[in-house]
This record gives sequence, C-alpha cells and structure tokens, in this order.
Amino acid sequence: MNERESRTIALTVAAAFFMETLDASIIATALPAIGATFGTTALGVSVSVTSYLVAMAVFVPAAGWCGERFGARNVFAWAVGIFTLASLLCGLAPSLWALIASRILQGASAAFMSPVGRFVVLRETPKERIIEAIGTITWPGLIAPVIGPALGGLIVSYVSWRWIFLLNVPLGVIGVWLVLRHIPKHPPAPRTRFDTLGFVLTALALAALVEGLARLGGLDNSALLPLALVGFGLLAAVGAVWHARRTDAPMLDLRAVSVPTYKLAIVTVGFVSRVAINASPFLLPLMFQIGFGYSPQQAGLMVLVYMAGNLLMKSATTPILRRFGFRRVLTINAALCAAMLFACGMLEPGTVDLMVYAVLIVAGMTRSMNFTSVSTLAFADLSAEQRIGGSALATMLQQVAMSMGVAFAAFALSASQTLRGVSSLGLVDFRYAWFAIGTLMVLAAAGTLRLDRNAGVAISNRP
Repeated sequence: MNERESRTIALTVAAAFFMETLDASIIATALPAIGATFGTTALGVSVSVTSYLVAMAVFVPAAGWCGERFGARNVFAWAVGIFTLASLLCGLAPSLWALIASRILQGASAAFMSPVGRFVVLRETPKERIIEAIGTITWPGLIAPVIGPALGGLIVSYVSWRWIFLLNVPLGVIGVWLVLRHIPKHPPAPRTRFDTLGFVLTALALAALVEGLARLGGLDNSALLPLALVGFGLLAAVGAVWHARRTDAPMLDLRAVSVPTYKLAIVTVGFVSRVAINASPFLLPLMFQIGFGYSPQQAGLMVLVYMAGNLLMKSATTPILRRFGFRRVLTINAALCAAMLFACGMLEPGTVDLMVYAVLIVAGMTRSMNFTSVSTLAFADLSAEQRIGGSALATMLQQVAMSMGVAFAAFALSASQTLRGVSSLGLVDFRYAWFAIGTLMVLAAAGTLRLDRNAGVAISNRP
C-alpha cells in the first residue's frame, strides 16, 4: 500500500473518531434545552450522557473478537452506519426514554468504532509512517472535547438541540462510503469461541467503574452508591484478569501488556498522565466562570485558546519525535505539562491577559504532544497478533482514565471547599485542584525515566 492510500485510510478513521468523540461532549451544553423539551430538568436528562458512556464501556470488550471474526473493515463500516442511524433516532426522539434508548445504541456502536478503527490504521500503515498515522487519529480526541461544549451552545442558541444529532447523518453516510471505498478487505481470522464469561466480567467491570467514577465526579455529597459501584467494578476487573490469564482465547486479550513500551504507555505512566490531563477540560471552564466571574461565552473563548495550543503542536509532533526520540520527548514534555498545570493554578483575575493566553497555549501544546507520543509508543513494538487486542484494551483504559480525571478534579475541589468550611467554590479551591493534578503529572514524568533510550526506534527512524 502506498503512502497516499495509507494517509487516506487514517483520515477516514479520524473523521469517524471525530464524529464519535464530538457527540460524547457536545450534548453537555444542550442538557437544559433537552430537559425543557421533555418537561424535566438538566439533571434529569443527564442519564442520556451516562447511558452513552456505560453502553460504550459494556461493548468495548467484544470489539476485538468481532473485528477478527467478521473482518475489521466490515465491523467498522457497520459501526459507523449504526452510529449514524442512532444519531437520526436521537434527533427525532419523541420522548426522553426514546432519546436514552437511542443514546445507548450510539454508545454501543461507538464501542466498536474506536478499537477496530485503530487496528485498521495500524494494519494498513507501513511501520515507518505509524507516527504520522497515530497523530492523525489522535487529534479528534484532543479537539472534539474542547470545541464540543462551545459548538453545542451555538447550535442550541440559534437552531435546535436536535441538530446536534442530525448533523451526524450526512457525515455518517459519507463515512460509510469512505470506509467501503478506501479500506481494503481482508479475510476474517479463523473462528474462535466467544468468551462469554470474560465478556460479562469485563463489561461489568467497565460499566461499574465508568458509572461510579462519573457519579463521583458530580460533586454530590452522597458518595455511598458511587463508591459501591467503583468497588464492585474493581472486583469484577480482578475477576476478568484472573479469568483472562487462565483461558486459551480470552475476551480480554492481555498479550500486549507483556510488551514494555505498551505497558508503560497504556497501563502505568500513560494512564496516570491521561488522568491528569483529562481533568483540564473539566476545570478550565468552571474556573473561568466561578473563579474569574466570566460569562459562559467568555469562558468558552478561553477554552478555545487552550485548543489552539493543541492545533499548533500537531504539525511539530512527528519531527520532534524523530529528532529526539520517545524517551527524551516524553520526559521533558511531561515535566512541561506538569509545570503548566501548576501555572494554571496560579492564574487569577488580575493576571495579564497575555500571560493567561501563553499558559493556556503551552498547556494545550504539551497536552497534544503527550497524547500523540504516548498513543504512538504504545503500538511501536506490538506484533500483528497483539494489535487488535491491544487496541481494545487501550480504548477501555482511556475511557476509565477520562472518568477518573473528572472524578479526581471534582474530589480535589470538594475536599478544598470542605476543609475551608464554606458553602460554595472559590478560586482558591481551583488552585488546589490544579496543584493536585500537577502532582499526578510529576509522578508520570518520573515514570518515563524507566523507558529505554531506544524505545520506539523502529518507528521513529532514528539511527
């Protein structure tokens, strides 16, 4: 396959990822409007958000098996098609329960898009171009969560919340055509037994962890149920791992974890860094509104400055990785990322605007570099047999890290507020929350020192 064809496949998968990731974040701003349509509150509609996340968590474990059994191209095309149909049903939903059912269908189809789409890109991309390919499919996860709330606000203000979902329909139809047109067919793998027990244990673990962590991140004083869900999820996860290690063809494929670069990038250091960085889009708009007294529109514009840093770094990521290698880039970038998280905690209403913009742009740049380099390193040394299982496991842990990032930041805010003995959040609470996640990033930076100096050399083309 030539360079142009592999780039086209990566862009096709990236477009599908963007539609999926944007849909998960854009709905947040529309919750009050949706609640008004169905005669309930924004809190009452929030189940449409958690139902999507839980459905995605439940079905991610089956993505690897389905991709191998029925062919990655076929599964990816069906996933994009069903996601498009579910978007149409969401936009036309006559009741809240119809919307929730459609969101569950959306989440279930999204569960197959991420791991299978990543596997398609890895399989069809020459090893010397994997850095560029992973960078291409990483940008939706960087940009969509940042522009989603602002775009949702514009759509709700000037059109209708239903168009948040209806806009996916033409995009999805084009996406299915692109998948069938550009992604080559490969014969499916030999038939293997579906690991029912492994699927149930893994699905229960992910659903309980994602839902429990999402509830913990809600700044709710009632923590008993969320903690019970997290505890149950951890027990189910232990059971799933125990079962996977004793089964010939497990649903939870752990073979990739034996590769040092994958383990560091997905399970240990990379996981900690994702928890820290995923707290930023949660803290920034709240800090600017509550701590600085900005309007929602002003806060949204400040978050867009943060997104600009993400975009600025994209074109520089590949040359930097090729010039300096993964170990040096990850270590220095993690240290810079930690410094920017601490710097966000030092901002206050009297800070010069130019300084605020500089901090946000550099914070966005380090976030982009971290996500792309970690995601690329994870698959640098995997064999072809390890890639689809490794892709599914990476998607699972990224979902948990996203929930943990929000939950950790919310806990830090709540703890600071409680210790100060006040009834509402203030700027000082955000300062301590930024310091807490900055400390997490320092731990991640220290962990990168264990990385071999030649890690990822096979795909970075460094001598």
